[in-house]
Amino acid sequence: MKKENLLKYKVLNILTNSIKKYLESENQIELFPDLKIRIEYSRDEKFGDYSSSFALENKNSLGKSPQVIAEKIISLITTDSFIESVTFSQPGFINFRISPLSLTKYASEFRLGSDPFAKEEKTKKVLLEFVSANPTGPMNIVSARSAAYGDALANLISTLGHTVKREFYVNDYGNQVYLLGVAVLLRYKELNGETISFQEEESDAPVFQLVESNILPKESYRGEYIKDIAKRYSSDGSKKSSLDMKIKNKDWDSIIRELSLFAINYNLEGQKKDLDLFGVKFDEFFSERSLHDAGEVEKVPARLKESDKKTEEGKLFFLSTNYGDDKDRVILREDGRPTYLMADIAYHKNKYDRGFEEIIDIWGPDHYGYIARLKGAIQSLGFGADSFRVLIAQQVNLIENKEKVKMSKRLGVFQTMTDLLSYLGKSARDVGRYFFLMRSSDAPLDFDLDLAKDESEKNPVFYIQYAYARICSIFRELGEVSGDPVFSDTDLEFLKSDERARLLFWTARFPEEVNDAAVSFEPHRLTNYLQSLSRSFTKFYSGKDNRIKEKSGREREILLQVCKSVQFNLREGLQLLGISAPERMSKEESK
Repeated sequence: MKKENLLKYKVLNILTNSIKKYLESENQIELFPDLKIRIEYSRDEKFGDYSSSFALENKNSLGKSPQVIAEKIISLITTDSFIESVTFSQPGFINFRISPLSLTKYASEFRLGSDPFAKEEKTKKVLLEFVSANPTGPMNIVSARSAAYGDALANLISTLGHTVKREFYVNDYGNQVYLLGVAVLLRYKELNGETISFQEEESDAPVFQLVESNILPKESYRGEYIKDIAKRYSSDGSKKSSLDMKIKNKDWDSIIRELSLFAINYNLEGQKKDLDLFGVKFDEFFSERSLHDAGEVEKVPARLKESDKKTEEGKLFFLSTNYGDDKDRVILREDGRPTYLMADIAYHKNKYDRGFEEIIDIWGPDHYGYIARLKGAIQSLGFGADSFRVLIAQQVNLIENKEKVKMSKRLGVFQTMTDLLSYLGKSARDVGRYFFLMRSSDAPLDFDLDLAKDESEKNPVFYIQYAYARICSIFRELGEVSGDPVFSDTDLEFLKSDERARLLFWTARFPEEVNDAAVSFEPHRLTNYLQSLSRSFTKFYSGKDNRIKEKSGREREILLQVCKSVQFNLREGLQLLGISAPERMSKEESK
């Protein structure tokens, strides 16, 4: 389907042509050299399906009242079989109502077509990197939000015709990884009967000295999960025997590097398990270490523009202020060690080298300041600024008994994605994903644990799933839909009631709702739509005049056709969000 064939854009085209005629008739077309018209869904459905505030927004520049402007524009619109009516409403809106026959045509065509979604004219190879949680520990709640957001976004972008690959960047290189190995070593020694202590203030004492003294460095890791890693390592007899010998010989560096690698793999294994439970599959887990091993990181300085570099006090700076950053950034320390930024530049260069034309990263809430420097580096490498985009998955507040749950390292208190999935139980995937997608990702989210555990229709994801299951029950009882899916003028009498007409409009909106969610990178638009569609269906379902099993002939066929389209939308919409569409639920009903 072409974008211009979506209902909203057909209305927009009709309106734009009429406004151009009006401006030309008033000799005011030159006031709008770049005429861009906005059209929205009507805020009050009694006025119509779509509306435009052009007359209200331009009353001053056109020197007339909104009503005079709007009525003149309306007079230039020729209604046909597509548009049922065009009206004016205060304080200055032009309202369109689509004919029921057009709505039924759209609803059936995209349901029965080979692909219901609008495609971009130029398709791209897109790399979407998300989650990329630090492998030095379990994933946190924000990582879970990023997982739901990234996976749903990849599905939506794919509807536009783009090829989308999902990638998880594994930060398995550097000092923090080394300190993880130190923590595992100290916990291993503790596991074998030695007493360890915790450094409370940083000092210049060498790491090996602290290890020999059984002191866990202040900047290392102290979570309980470190003990689990040490226990897992100890469970392998051959590994334990080899490690004990190395400890006896005080081969600390070799030990720490070995334990670091083991811990990274252990943590990554747990992260993959959580992601699998959450229904998130990555095409690639890309290792940062592989970039260092291949010498790609050390090549970065030579690849940046000469005008974007300077050396000062033995450090190499990337002049990121050339690209809007608040200060220039060190990429190579005085001792020759690369900074994280330098490795990140190499990683993004690698993304383009693999043939991706558009790069999208989803980062956590504390990374806003990092955007300008990396975006600048990408331009310095010779790639377009528009080819790289960063989206932010904001903070998550867990709410229980109407109070914020305090995050803590104490056992029994929510901290990790594993905690959340365990708490939500068998519905973790559906409920978790939906709740994370209910709001815009760039705004903090209050995750209501009590509502998430509620298995009634008060829970918004179950509300949608119950609606879908009820439709399935209708077809189980009455048989599959039959008859002509395209209605005629004689069928209009069966579509006049408010419940039927509004359900039909909500059903026909599906392709454009998906398109809007995809192009805006906002999956929450789709969750809102599915909620509204389900409400419209429930209102229809509850109407005494809509008891399908009591109907016969063409009226039954029409109602079944409408239900079939709603069923299609709910199933496809939930699938795009990565949420299941169960055909049977405990509270399903029949009509």
